[in-house]
Amino acid sequence: MVSIGIDIGGTKMSAGVVTPDGEIVERCLKPSPVRSARQAEDAIVEVVADLSRRHQVGAVGVGAAGWVDSQQTTIRFSPHLAWRDEPIALRLAQRVDRPVIVDNDANAAAWAEFNFGAGRGAQTMIMLTLGTGIGGAMVTDGRLFRGAFGMAGEWGHSTVVPGGQDCPCGNQGCWEQYASGHALARQASALAASGDPAAAGLADLPQPLTGAAVGRLARAGDPAAVGLVAELGGWLGLGLANLAAGLDPEVFVIGGGLAQLGDLLLEPARVAYRRHLSGRGHRPWAAVRQAGFGPDAGLVGAAALARRAVRRRSGQAGELAELWSCEVG
Repeated sequence: MVSIGIDIGGTKMSAGVVTPDGEIVERCLKPSPVRSARQAEDAIVEVVADLSRRHQVGAVGVGAAGWVDSQQTTIRFSPHLAWRDEPIALRLAQRVDRPVIVDNDANAAAWAEFNFGAGRGAQTMIMLTLGTGIGGAMVTDGRLFRGAFGMAGEWGHSTVVPGGQDCPCGNQGCWEQYASGHALARQASALAASGDPAAAGLADLPQPLTGAAVGRLARAGDPAAVGLVAELGGWLGLGLANLAAGLDPEVFVIGGGLAQLGDLLLEPARVAYRRHLSGRGHRPWAAVRQAGFGPDAGLVGAAALARRAVRRRSGQAGELAELWSCEVG
C-alpha cells in the first residue's frame, strides 16, 4: 500500500504518492499556504483527497518547516509559516480519515536520504536542506536524533554573526541568513542595485529577485551570480565545520532547492569546510554530497515516516486506537 508525503516549505508545497521502496508514482506542486494555519490545513486535505482518488493510501506524512514535538503531532513554531502550537496531525486525521504524522521537513528529508539516497549505508549522517532557510537533521545508528523535546537539528538558527541580519526566528545573525535561498536573493538584490556593470545580468532579472532565479543565472555562467553562489558556499562550509567539530558525522548530505546548483555551491563549501575544520590534517574529512532525491527528499521521507509509524503501532491496537481515534462535532 502506498502512502502520501507532503513537504511544506517557506515558498512551496510539494506532495506525492510514494511506494514502500521510495519511488514517487505521482506528484504535485503548488505555492505554500503561508497566510494561516487553516489555509495550510485546507490545502493538505485538498491534495490528499485528490491523490486518494487514484491510489489506495494507507497513511499521510507531513514534513513542515518548523519545530515539531516528539510525538509527531504538533507544530510548535515555524519561522516562515503561520503555525503556532498547532495540533495539526490530529486535526488532519479527522478530515482525511487516515493516520497522519507530522515531522520537521529536514527530518523527513534525512530519513529519505538515509534509507534510499545519498546517505545510505552511513553510520552517522547529517542532512541540511537549503531553501528559503536552512533545515537540519541527523541520523545515527539508524535512528533520527530528535533531542529531548523533538526539536533538534535547528542549526540554521545558530548564530554565526553576532548582531547580524535579523532572522524570523527572533534572533540576529543566524546561519540561514547567510547560507540560504533568502540570503542569496538578498545579496543579489544589493549587488544589482549597486549599479556595478558586472551585475548587469542580475539587474535584468525580474524583480524582486529570488534565490532560484539567481541560481539559474549562475548555472548559465553569469560571473556575478557564480560569485554570489560561491560566497554562499563559503558560509555553508563554515557551518559544516562547526557541525563536524561537535557531532563528527561520516557524511553531510545537502538537499533543498539550492542543492540543485551542484558543485557551483558544493565545491566552495568543501573548500571552506576543510579550511575551518578544527584539527584539520589530523582527522578524516566527512564527505559532502548532494542529496539523491533533490527537492523530493522531504516528501519521500514524510511518506516513509508515516508508513513506519503505522507499522510500528499496528501490533498495539489499544495505543493505535487512542492515537488515531477521532470525534466529530
